[in-house]
Amino acid sequence: MNIPQSKDVAIITGGGGFLGFQHAIALIELGVCVCLIDINQAALDSASLRLRNLYPSSKIYTFVCDITSEFAVANVVNEIEKQLNRVDILINNASIDHVPGSLEELDNSFENFSLQQWNLELAVGLTGTFLTSKYVGQVMRKNRKGVILNIASDLSVISPDQRIYQVDGAEIPFYKPVTYSAIKSGILGITRYLATYWAPFGIRANALSPGGVSNDQPVEFQKKLINLIPMNRMAQPDEYRGAVQFLCSDMSKYMTGQNLVVDGGRTVW
Repeated sequence: MNIPQSKDVAIITGGGGFLGFQHAIALIELGVCVCLIDINQAALDSASLRLRNLYPSSKIYTFVCDITSEFAVANVVNEIEKQLNRVDILINNASIDHVPGSLEELDNSFENFSLQQWNLELAVGLTGTFLTSKYVGQVMRKNRKGVILNIASDLSVISPDQRIYQVDGAEIPFYKPVTYSAIKSGILGITRYLATYWAPFGIRANALSPGGVSNDQPVEFQKKLINLIPMNRMAQPDEYRGAVQFLCSDMSKYMTGQNLVVDGGRTVW
């Protein structure tokens, strides 16, 4: 397929993270100038170096920003607009996730989940999406053009199956926390709201709901999850690039307010 080239400017939140890196590759392949935003300077530096090694002629900028701070978000969006004159694409990707087999000693059970952790994770996943959309949307509105892509999850449309997260020998039983479902479901509501609110100004908003991505999770967990997926495997990290390219380009120019589920068929079983 011939992918149309672009001179657009994109912002990717959580740009130093595992999937943020893949989203950046997807847009760089479209010829987009990417601005990676993350609270972690080291992660940004690593992602930027890897991208520049892969695509030496690409335009990549990095900005440290706490997306839960309105002051910080307003400043970084203003700086990007000042440097590059525009923002055409926003990928709201930043989130806090908990994975089985990690070194976390955190009790994620619903009964013991702390209000502090609830507030922190909603601040990143929902408040961060609100703030970046608020300020980037204003730039897009001036230019009468823009695409907002919110990264949700297959768990935005189904409940987590807590049975697959239990790992033998773990000191603390692992549960997918309530915050993840609340945030990813909320992302769909924000997406529909933005799609209708910004439509008169040439701005589209859609969500992408990925299924589980293979990333060195415990073998026991992977086997249990694969049993729930008709395609009998987890996704590879690069398998969402095509969906991102579709949703962020004119290939989907008559599509807004929708949730594209790419999960190997898990949610239809």
